[in-house]
Amino acid sequence: MTTLKAIQDMKIKDIVNRDIVNLTNCEHEPIHIPGSIQPHGFMIALGKEDFKINFCSANSHEFIELSHEQLLGKEFKAVFGDLADGILQEYIRSFASTNTSILKLNLQGQPFQCTLHLSGDNYVLEAEPDTNSVKDITDVYNQTASFLSYMNNTSTLQELCQLIAQGTRDITGYDRVMVYRFDKEYNGEVFAEACADNIEPFLGLHYPHTDIPVQARELYLKNLLRLIVDINYKPVPIFTIDDGTDKNLDLSLSILRSTSPIHVEYLQNMGVGATMTISLIHRGRLWGLIACHHYSYKNLTPEIRLASQLQGQFITSQIDVRQSNEEYDLARRTNIALEKLNSSELPPLIESFKIISVNPELLKLCNATGVSLLISGQVFKNGLSPSDENVRILSELLRDYSNDSTFYTDKLINFVGDLKELCENISGVIYHSLGNNNSIIWYRPETLSEVHWAGNPDKAIVKDSKGLHPRNSFNLWKQIIKCRSNEWLQPELNAAANYAHALQKQISMLLLSQEEEKYRNLNETLKEANAELENINWISTHDLQEPLRKIQLISSKLMYSEHEEQIPQNVMDSLKRMNVSADRMQTLLVDILKYTRIKNSEDSFEPVSLNEIVNEIADEAREAFHEKNGTITASSLPTVYGVPFLIKQLFSNIILNSLKYSDEARNPQIVISASDKPVKNAASKNRLSYAVSFTDNGIGFEPQYADSIFNIFTRLHSVSEYKGSGVGLALCKKIMQTHGGNITATGTPGEGSTFTLYFPVGPSE
Repeated sequence: MTTLKAIQDMKIKDIVNRDIVNLTNCEHEPIHIPGSIQPHGFMIALGKEDFKINFCSANSHEFIELSHEQLLGKEFKAVFGDLADGILQEYIRSFASTNTSILKLNLQGQPFQCTLHLSGDNYVLEAEPDTNSVKDITDVYNQTASFLSYMNNTSTLQELCQLIAQGTRDITGYDRVMVYRFDKEYNGEVFAEACADNIEPFLGLHYPHTDIPVQARELYLKNLLRLIVDINYKPVPIFTIDDGTDKNLDLSLSILRSTSPIHVEYLQNMGVGATMTISLIHRGRLWGLIACHHYSYKNLTPEIRLASQLQGQFITSQIDVRQSNEEYDLARRTNIALEKLNSSELPPLIESFKIISVNPELLKLCNATGVSLLISGQVFKNGLSPSDENVRILSELLRDYSNDSTFYTDKLINFVGDLKELCENISGVIYHSLGNNNSIIWYRPETLSEVHWAGNPDKAIVKDSKGLHPRNSFNLWKQIIKCRSNEWLQPELNAAANYAHALQKQISMLLLSQEEEKYRNLNETLKEANAELENINWISTHDLQEPLRKIQLISSKLMYSEHEEQIPQNVMDSLKRMNVSADRMQTLLVDILKYTRIKNSEDSFEPVSLNEIVNEIADEAREAFHEKNGTITASSLPTVYGVPFLIKQLFSNIILNSLKYSDEARNPQIVISASDKPVKNAASKNRLSYAVSFTDNGIGFEPQYADSIFNIFTRLHSVSEYKGSGVGLALCKKIMQTHGGNITATGTPGEGSTFTLYFPVGPSE
C-alpha cells in the first residue's frame, strides 16, 4: 500500500469548475465538465492504455475505505486484484460499446453495480452499492412483458405515452411521471402524465424552451438517462495528479455527473426532491423526455433504470407507426380529393384554370379555406383569398423567399415585413411555384388558440436583491395565440405538392398548345410569304426581264443606227446611261433569282475537290486577271461535301469580288489556303470544319463592317466607284449556310481582306 510519505509527496488537485454561473451566462455553461459528481456513488477514471487511476472522486473512502490520495496513480489491478481486473477487461471486450449492460464488480470486498464508458483517453468507471433484490428483477421482467399489451391496447401515440407514463411510475415509484414533448422551437408540452392523487396534475401545461437550454438538450442526445437522487446533495469534487495544464474530464455520458446549480435552483423552486430524465430521440432529434419527479430523496437500482430507459426506446420506436395511424384518415381524405382533381379532363386552355379554381376538391385537398391560381398574369380564386393585386404581390414575395420553389407557414405575418395588409383574414399559406411566374397558394384564416403555460413564459428569469434567478412561479398562466392558423399537417403538404406537380403538367400542355397555335399561324404566314416569293421569282424571271430587254434593244438600235451622227450628244449620253442602268438592273434580277433558289437540302451533296473548283474559275477568269495583271495562288485544298455548282459560284463570287476591289496602286494578288487539320467552329455548333481562307491585297474595309457586308443589298461604296448589286456576299453567306457552315471576313483599309469559309467535315469522315 502507499506509504504516508509517498502520499504527502504526490501533488494532487481537484478539477472542479469554479466559474461563476448565473442566468446571464448559463447558455454557455460547460455542464459537461463540472469536475464533480453526486454522492450516491464514487467514480474513478482509468487510462485507456495502462489502466492507471488518473481521476478519482473525493468520496471513494466512504465506499471502499481507500482515499483518492491512495488510489491516484495506481493500476486498477494492483488495487483491486486479478479477479476484478479480469471481469473489467472482459466487459470492455464484450459489452462496453453498447453502454447498456450492467457491470458487477467486487471492490475491496464490497459488491458494486457499475457503469463504464470511454471519455477521451480514459475509461470512466462509476460505482454504486449493489442493493438489488429479487423483487426488482421480477418487476423489470413484468414491465418489459407489458410492452406487447401496450401495442395491442392503444391506437394513438398519446394513448401509448399515457400507458408508458403509468407503467414507468409503477416500476419506479416516482410521485410524478410525465411524457414531455417538444415543438419545433423546443417549447415543451406535458403530453401524458401519471401522478399521485394528492399532487396537482401538469397534463397539458406548456414550458418555454428557456427551461432546457441548448447545451442541456445536446447532452440529452448523448446521454439517454439522467438521474438526481437528492436535489439538495453536496457535490463531490474529482481529484487528479497535478502533472499537466488544463487537465479535465468530460462527463457527458456520466450517470453520477453533478448538476448545474441553475438547474438545481429551478427544481428547488418547483419543490422537487429527486428526478430521473429519459431522452426520447426520433430521427436524430430530441423529440421529448420522460421526466420523473419525486418530492423526497429517491434512488433506483441500475436494473430499474435500464427498464425505464427501455420504455423510452419503446416510445420512440412507435412514433412513426402511431403518427402514421393518426394521419392515415387525413391522408385518405386528401388522396380522394387529389384523385378527383387529377381525373378531370380539361382542354389545354386558359379557361380551364377558372374551372380548376372553383372545384371544391381543390380546398379539400389540404383542408384550406381559400386558394388562388396565378397563371399567365391572370388570377383565379375561390374561398377566402386576398384581392387579385395582393395575390400578385404575395406570389412575388413568396417566390423570392422560396427561391422559386415551395413554402408553407402557419404564421404568415412573420414573413411579409411591412406588408401587413397581406395578412388580412389570412395567417397560413402553402405556396408552390409553377414556373414562369405562375403559382398556386392555399390559404387558412387566423385561429385563436389558448395555451396553458406552467408560469408566465415571459418571466422565466426573476430579479431580486440577490441577482437573477430561475422563475419560482409555476402557476397556470393562459396565453391567447393570435395571427396563427392551424398547423399544416404532413398529408396536407404532400397532397398540395402532388397536385402542384400535376398542375405544372397542365400548364405545360397549355404552353405547348399556345406554341403549337403560334407555329401554325407562322407556318401559314410562311406559306403565304413563299407564295409571294415565287410570284416575285416569276416576275423577276419573265415580266421584269422582258421590258428590260426591249429597253436595251431600242437603246442599242438608236445608238448604233445609220442615223447615229444625227443624234445630239446630250441625247446620246442619256441613251448610254439608260443602257448601263438596264444592264445593272438585269444583273440585279439574275442575282436575286440565284439567291432565292438556293435550297437547304443535302440531297444533292457529293464530294467536291476545291482545287479543281479554283482551277476552273482561274481558267474562266484568265482575261480578267490578265487585264489587271493579277495573280491567284492556291495551296493544297481539301475535298469537301457539298453541291458542286453552288461551291463554284461561291468561290467565283469571292475571287471576282477581290479582283473588283483591288487597289490601283498595286497588282492584285489572291492567295487561297486551308488549315492543316479540321478545326472546331463555334458558328457550326462546334462541329469539326475545314477552314479555307481567301486573302487579297485590295482596298480592304473597316472592321465594323465585318458582319454587315454579308447582308443583302449592302454596299460600302457608290455605284460610280465599283459596279455590283450588293447581293454577291449575301449569296456567299447563304451558300455556306446551305452547307451547314459559315463565312467570316476581316479587313484592314488600304491593305486587303481575308474571307474564311468553314466547311463541316462530311459524314463519311
